[in-house]
Amino acid sequence: MRIKLIALITLALIIAALIAGGAWWYIDRTPTTQPHTTPAAKTTTSTSTANSFNKTQYSLTDPTSVWVIVNKQHPLNPITYTPSDLTVPGVPLATPGADNMQMRAATATAIESLFAAAKQSSINLEVVSGYRSYTYQQTIYSHYVASDGQAAADQASAQPGYSEHQTGLAVDIGAVNGKCELSQCFGSTPEGEWLAANAYKYGFLLRYPANKQDITGYEYEPWHFRYIGTDLSNELYKNHAETLEEFFGVSGGTTYKAAS
Repeated sequence: MRIKLIALITLALIIAALIAGGAWWYIDRTPTTQPHTTPAAKTTTSTSTANSFNKTQYSLTDPTSVWVIVNKQHPLNPITYTPSDLTVPGVPLATPGADNMQMRAATATAIESLFAAAKQSSINLEVVSGYRSYTYQQTIYSHYVASDGQAAADQASAQPGYSEHQTGLAVDIGAVNGKCELSQCFGSTPEGEWLAANAYKYGFLLRYPANKQDITGYEYEPWHFRYIGTDLSNELYKNHAETLEEFFGVSGGTTYKAAS
């Protein structure tokens, strides 16, 4: 009887131990509930940056600056300015040997690249007019005044000291075949259309576009291109800006301001 009792107690202890062990095994494998947390939002850095083009990189008033603005409100200072680095580009010239076939060295290098690219597209260009001295511009302007009157002259030609040609940065371009030379119909020729579409790639701006006379002071001149460097020409193209006056917020207009 005593042995039976001991056996029963032993059996009870074994069963209790098994029950306790099973409970521990269950608890040990039950995942602990963690408080729910929302993952931190991913910090993203915007890839868009503000326009960083430096409009003050070059002077707008220094006649030696590639960005100098010359119009009827902004004459050259000094008014008789002459560039120091005039040269003749290695491209077809309308009047070889003439003084007005010269231009500043940077303009000449760029015009050579422009004409070479045009030729690859079967567009044959020539320089019709480049640098004009103060004295030479006097002659041209006086001719227009004598033949058409001053009001008409001011539409077609700049007074001496107010001409971009005097900077050595402006070039009148025509077709080698002479079609529509210095005429508005040049804009509709293959040469004029190619220039309008591609000149900016080489640092040039169609300086007097159509419907901008109140801003530039001049009628549409599809032959007149101004060298401004590729940084600025590409920036103007990207922003659909047609004139220097609008891009820089500089006054222009059709009336002359007296030179100081």
